[in-house]
Amino acid sequence: MTVASNSIDLHKNFVEQFGIFEKELNGKSLTDFHQTRKKAIRSFEQLGMPDRKTENYKYTPITRLLKKQFNFDYASPGIPAISKAAISELLIKGLDAYNVVLINGRFSQELSNLDITLKGLEITDFKSAYESQPDLVGSYFAKYAEFDKDPFTALNTAFSLDGTFIKVKDNLVVDKPIVIYSIAESTAANWAVQPRNLIIAGKNSQASIIENYIHHGNEAAFTNTVSEIIVDENAYIDYYKLEIHGDNAYHVGNTQVYQAGKSTFNTTTISLAGSLIRNNLNVVLDDEHCEANMHGLYLLNDRQHVDNQTMVDHRKPHSYSNELYKGILGGNSTGVFNGKIYVRQDAQKTNAFQSNKNILLSDEASINTKPQLEIWADDVKCSHGATTGQLDKEQLFYLRSRGLGEQEARSLLLYAFAIDALENVKIDVLKEYIDHHISIRLNR
Repeated sequence: MTVASNSIDLHKNFVEQFGIFEKELNGKSLTDFHQTRKKAIRSFEQLGMPDRKTENYKYTPITRLLKKQFNFDYASPGIPAISKAAISELLIKGLDAYNVVLINGRFSQELSNLDITLKGLEITDFKSAYESQPDLVGSYFAKYAEFDKDPFTALNTAFSLDGTFIKVKDNLVVDKPIVIYSIAESTAANWAVQPRNLIIAGKNSQASIIENYIHHGNEAAFTNTVSEIIVDENAYIDYYKLEIHGDNAYHVGNTQVYQAGKSTFNTTTISLAGSLIRNNLNVVLDDEHCEANMHGLYLLNDRQHVDNQTMVDHRKPHSYSNELYKGILGGNSTGVFNGKIYVRQDAQKTNAFQSNKNILLSDEASINTKPQLEIWADDVKCSHGATTGQLDKEQLFYLRSRGLGEQEARSLLLYAFAIDALENVKIDVLKEYIDHHISIRLNR
């Protein structure tokens, strides 16, 4: 399915494929849910595929790369078979969790581990959820992830078919983590998939959720995912996004978070693998005493490209956000960080902090960083900053003078720089899993 030339008009192609997709829905094309899809494809028609002239994508040539790699035909081969033994090798070892397995965007009941006895916890496939609970899912679907502003959000909304639905009832503390393994299986052919996740945390609830994106196979894979996360009053959510496996993967992820009063949302994003990754993380604090903590780490080499775009929108008084993203870039890799903090006029007494720190290991590696503050309130405490440099030669010399080899000393300094990103990881097994893969990357 790989395209040899880059002459394909992706904009036209997606619009045509939507017509094919719509016909296969039969009577379901008349539902309110599908009317939202139709609005989304119209938004995509207006937005078009991004290029170098598109401000938010000017450092990320995703359209050009997708043209070279993929044939976006909706009529694709069936979902590839993958054994439970193969899946077990991709799971986080030793982690007792509710496991959701998506194979190329489709929910697999057989491969998932959802023996749920906890009353008030619902985990199912997105398709079944909107068919059995159309009013509930319809009240949240595409309400927060704005498809009229981003073409990939519009595409995912237009082609939404399957993914994960999670609902935590009021006052429930989930007894173990929920892990969504989104596996792009491309052993026999390249794949383009668009999973949709909807996560609803009720009032006073608490849960830990992990999205683990894995590329399995030698051919290219493109994942365009949207996750809408609603954190109700006084709820507490720890959310982790991992991109660790697979070097021939292309990923665009839009995570939209909405917080109600006195809620807390903690997130850690780890990007260690992938040819091109674009992470859009948008957090709206829409009531008083909300808190959001955002940590990120990207370790890049060769020609990898990772683009982190974050937005924190403080809309009401007495809210707090703290953001720290760190990057280590070697080879011919490229990093992008664009962080925006909005403090609305009503959001007095806001505390908001943002920092991006990078180390470049080669002359060919580069980082484009742009932290931003837009403040309309006058009684706030806000700061932002970015630093880019190389390893400290004096520290390197000190370690070598104590008997460490050059590579060992470099790895130790880089590990000390990177490990801050794990301070926000509260699950010991998960922390060890990430730590292990960070160590592998730093000692390559």
